[in-house]
Amino acid sequence: MELPERYARSLKEQGYCLIPDVLDTPSVQNLRQRLVDAAKRNVEQGIPTHVARLDPNEKNVRIFNVIDINPAFAELITHPSALSLVRHLLADDFLVSDVNANIAQPGSGSMVIHSDLAVVLPPPWTQPWSINVIWCLDNVREENGATRYLPGSHKFQTMNELPEDMAQEMMPLEAKAGSILAMDGRLWHTSGENRTLDEERALLFAYYTRSFIQQRCDFEVELSDATKATLSPELKKWLGLESLADAARTLS
Repeated sequence: MELPERYARSLKEQGYCLIPDVLDTPSVQNLRQRLVDAAKRNVEQGIPTHVARLDPNEKNVRIFNVIDINPAFAELITHPSALSLVRHLLADDFLVSDVNANIAQPGSGSMVIHSDLAVVLPPPWTQPWSINVIWCLDNVREENGATRYLPGSHKFQTMNELPEDMAQEMMPLEAKAGSILAMDGRLWHTSGENRTLDEERALLFAYYTRSFIQQRCDFEVELSDATKATLSPELKKWLGLESLADAARTLS
């Protein structure tokens, strides 16, 4: 599936693109309920859902290792719309670096401003070597914590190019539930504040990088043997499991 030209142009010029109506309403509702159930299970099992170095309070509920929680989340990684974005920016030389989710509850604050590529690679950032594919499981608005981005920052190559008042220059990325929001890994951004009284904002993130960049998640360690057994050879390759699986077969 080739990425339509209007989305390719948006990625190049704006550093992001929005593809609406990728998932229908029943699919969104199903995935969202699975995510809520996963968050509750983590709390019951004492698994942390708050990362103090990222978020100012516990209202931004983070869910890690979502592939192991439910196979439905793994299916999103290989969705044709997602892969068209990834292959457009990274060609076929890519790995899945991380897959996680968060639910911004009323009162959640903005996380640390960052670019995803800067987290995994030192400057200069001269090429689009990563992409974050964000699945919107709620209607995302500025008021409920929409991702905020710094316009034009995907063209920055060093930290020195960041403006001192960049928080004030950021703009919200709003989208309807069922949409994909894709960001060039160089785009500087943060989560917005959820200023509503009773509205949550749930997003799922699949982060892909070129294969020479170390993955943020060690899926060989994180995934259970039961989950690994359900993965296709192609997905094992993208998760960085293929070479280890081949080695195991050779030794057996």
